[in-house]
Amino acid sequence: MRKIYIFDTTLRDGEQSPGVNLNTREKLEIAYQLEKLGVDRIEAGFPAASPGDLAAVNAVARAVKKSTIIGLSRSRTQDIDAVREALIGAEDPCIHLFLATSPIHRKYKLKMEKEQVLETAQAAIRYARKYFSKIEFSCEDAGRTEIDFLCEMTAMAIREGASVVNIPDTVGYLYPEEYGNIFKTLKEKVPGIEKIQLSAHCHDDLGLATANSLAAIIGGADQIEGTINGIGERAGNTAIEEVALALETRFDFFAAKTSLELTEISRTSRMVSRLTGMVVPGNKAIVGANAFAHESGIHQDGMLKEKTTYEIMSPETIGLKESKLVLGKHSGRHAFREKLVDMGYSLDEERLNEAFAKFKTLADKKKEITDQDILAILEEKLVDTPEVFRLEKIFVSYGNEATPKAKVGIATADGQFIETEAEGNGSVDAIYNAIDLASGEEVKLADYSIKPVSHGKDAQGEVHVVLSQHGHSVQGRGVSTDILEASARAYVDALNRLVEKKNMNSSNEA
Repeated sequence: MRKIYIFDTTLRDGEQSPGVNLNTREKLEIAYQLEKLGVDRIEAGFPAASPGDLAAVNAVARAVKKSTIIGLSRSRTQDIDAVREALIGAEDPCIHLFLATSPIHRKYKLKMEKEQVLETAQAAIRYARKYFSKIEFSCEDAGRTEIDFLCEMTAMAIREGASVVNIPDTVGYLYPEEYGNIFKTLKEKVPGIEKIQLSAHCHDDLGLATANSLAAIIGGADQIEGTINGIGERAGNTAIEEVALALETRFDFFAAKTSLELTEISRTSRMVSRLTGMVVPGNKAIVGANAFAHESGIHQDGMLKEKTTYEIMSPETIGLKESKLVLGKHSGRHAFREKLVDMGYSLDEERLNEAFAKFKTLADKKKEITDQDILAILEEKLVDTPEVFRLEKIFVSYGNEATPKAKVGIATADGQFIETEAEGNGSVDAIYNAIDLASGEEVKLADYSIKPVSHGKDAQGEVHVVLSQHGHSVQGRGVSTDILEASARAYVDALNRLVEKKNMNSSNEA
């Protein structure tokens, strides 16, 4: 069987999505899950971008043992040195060098001629070879690069010792046949091409990232680069789960597969959505809420007679299954623990106790607890942000003929309890104004979104907020059966992340 390697750049290109900023603990949590998913190569970040990113890449490099850990680098010695430092302690380190090659980039960004681009890339690969046995070289904007020059750059990278050459459609410009033909041409014309792997990295500006990646595989690509849920700059990247399921479902056509543990896809998707604050659209392929939902009467009739009439893959393939153990307020710790095991979670005693306490509190408010409710409890507990502020109480008064008022009680890390009251344009605005007074932080609410965790009148609501302050941007999350409480929790969570981020930057500058 032909294997297609998976290069995941959720922690690097995915983090470049506007409003997304992952701290080290969050990067580690995602990296562990990517390792569990079976990703071959994980691009953990861009070490030269900041001291914080370098430290986060190093933490991932030391923690992950089964996947190759990669650091991104421009074709500059200082960037290469930053990757060297970041990948200290990695079981299987790799550097990812890149340099733009297209006429538009050469003229306007680099202000270089072809010969200068070739020489700069050559020097960078030679320098990196002193310290790395695995090197990936990317011809940035390869899709708009002259094919002869692309062949020349690839041949040079092979001679200098690169193990992977990436041919990215950096701006999502190409269509499948056009992109696939680039790989066919490189396979036919470049001497020594059999010594390396060719990689495809596609952006989704025209909605063709997955189609282009599959066309690249047909053309001879050995590796696909992408992100979980397809997040990334602008319109995003190739969604890894889409490529993996396309190869699995249409093995008869592609005769190739990834080595991903497909049953981990749903859990990985939820985790990335939660930690990045980027909600997965309901109609998103593979992992959207409606991906395996059928409402049409004709479709439902067909499904009842034979699932394959309208379902080309089963939800069990990606780790989804119907709940067999119904939990409620009378359920005990043992049943709760067994449910977690069935869902693929194993918590230590301390975290189990915390999660169980949250479960019992929720069970007093809801008649039946769904898998989605339990996941919300777990995901709220798995990554802890230091609590500079803790929401202790909240009271809201509202009438359609009166100005909304909110009173909040906030406990601080130094033992203070601050109670404040404020008005607002609406209940949420009043709550946020009161929290601002209590915290003393001046922030801007850049984004606010609500989604249901489960169904029914007693469903939990999940609120995501993005706060900005002096160039810093953070996201927060809150869950509750009361949407106003969820809104307050999300805001306080974001404030804690903001303070943590400012403290990290201060310590890096020191």
